[in-house]
Amino acid sequence: MDSRSSFSIFSLLAHAGGRAWDRQWRDAQPKSAYDVIIVGAGGHGLATAYYLAREHGIRDVAVIDKGWLGGGNTGRNTTIIRSNYLQPESVALYEHALKLWEGLSQALNYNVMYSARGVLMLAHNHHDVQVFKRHVHANRLAGIDNEWLTAEQAKAFCPPLEIGPHVRYPVLGGALQRRGGVARHDAVAWGYARAASALGIDIIQNCAVTAIHRGPDGAVTGVETEKGRIDARRVGVVAAGHTSVLMGMAGMRFPLESFPLQALVSEPVKPVMPCVVMSNTVHAYISQSDKGELVIGAGTDAYTSYSQIGGLHISCETLAAICEMFPSFRRLRMLRNWGGVVDTTPDRSPIIGLTPVPGLFVNCGWGTGGFKATPGSGHIFADTIVRGQPHPIAAPFSLDRFADGRLIDEAAAAAVAH
Repeated sequence: MDSRSSFSIFSLLAHAGGRAWDRQWRDAQPKSAYDVIIVGAGGHGLATAYYLAREHGIRDVAVIDKGWLGGGNTGRNTTIIRSNYLQPESVALYEHALKLWEGLSQALNYNVMYSARGVLMLAHNHHDVQVFKRHVHANRLAGIDNEWLTAEQAKAFCPPLEIGPHVRYPVLGGALQRRGGVARHDAVAWGYARAASALGIDIIQNCAVTAIHRGPDGAVTGVETEKGRIDARRVGVVAAGHTSVLMGMAGMRFPLESFPLQALVSEPVKPVMPCVVMSNTVHAYISQSDKGELVIGAGTDAYTSYSQIGGLHISCETLAAICEMFPSFRRLRMLRNWGGVVDTTPDRSPIIGLTPVPGLFVNCGWGTGGFKATPGSGHIFADTIVRGQPHPIAAPFSLDRFADGRLIDEAAAAAVAH
C-alpha cells in the first residue's frame, strides 16, 4: 500500500492543525477494458479485488456496482462473526474467514472494529439442546472453539438474559463461541475499498450492468453497463440477492431464491449487552453497537422479493421475543429498521467458483451468513479467479453439487428460520 495513505500516530499529528485528509479511495470512471471485472462493490467484491492485487499482483481490475459502495447487504446486516458451523466444509470456510478477521485491521491499516465478545446461541427445548451439543462436539473435533453452557452459566455470561421457568421461551442452555463477535460493516467496506484503491483498483459506482457479453466460443468477453461497454476475459459476479438476475444475462438459471431479511436498532443506551445472543428457535438475535444501540435481527420474510423493506409483522414478532428473553429492554424505543436481500440456496450454503460459461465466475448464495465470511470469501474467490480452478476451501461449494447431490446442509447452523 502507498505509505502516504497509511494511518498512524504521525499522520494523526500531521492533520491536527486542520489539514484535510485525502479521499479514502478514487471514484474512478471505467476504462474500455480490464484484466478482471468484479460485479458488486460490497464487502465480498471489494475483498476479492483487494486480494487479487495484494496476493496475486493483478491490479488491472474494476469493481463496478449499480449503486454506491457498500450500499447493499454489506451496509444492511447485523455484523455477526462466527465459525461454529456444523459441516466440515463450512467449518473450514468460516474458520478461514475468522482467522483473517482477527488480523484484518492491521492488514488493511484501517480499524474495522472487530470485537471478539462471544456469540451465544440459545437452546429453548430438548431438540435445541441435542442440536447444539452436536455442534459443540463436531466443532471441538475440528479444532474450533465452542462450548456448552448451562442456563445458569449463560446468565452469568450475559446478565440481561432471563432464564426463569415462567418465560415463553425458557433457556435450557447455550453454545458459546468466545472468538465470535462483531465488526463495523461500513468500516469493512471502506477499509477494503481504501486498500484496493491504493493498489490501483478502479472502483466504479452507480454503474449498473445491463448485459454480459460472450464471444463465438461462448466465453465471456465483458459486460455492458450504464456507462458503456467494458471488456474483460474474466468476470466475477458477487452481487448477493441480485445474482440470479445477472447470471440470467449470461443465459443461466441459478438455484437461488431471494428474500427480504429485516433488522432494527434501539435508541442508544449505556453498555448493557456484553455479547451476541442468537436464538434459532424464536428467531431473533441481538448485540450492542459501539454507539450504544441494541442491534436486533429477525428471520427472513416468507415471500421471495427484491424489496429492502419487509413486512412489519416480522419485526413486531421479533421484538416480542426479545422482550421475553430480555425483560429489562421492554421500555427501549426503536430508532430505525431496514431490510436486506438475501440469496439462499437449497442447502443454505454458498456457491463459489466456476460457471459453465468460460471466464465467468460466481460467488453467491450466502443467505444470512455473508458478512461473517467476507475476508475468507474474497481471499478464496480471488485465488479461484486467478487460477481458473476452485481454491481447495471453495471446491465443495461448486455449482456442480446440485447436479451430483453432494449438498452441504447448513439449514440449522445458519440460524435462520426457514
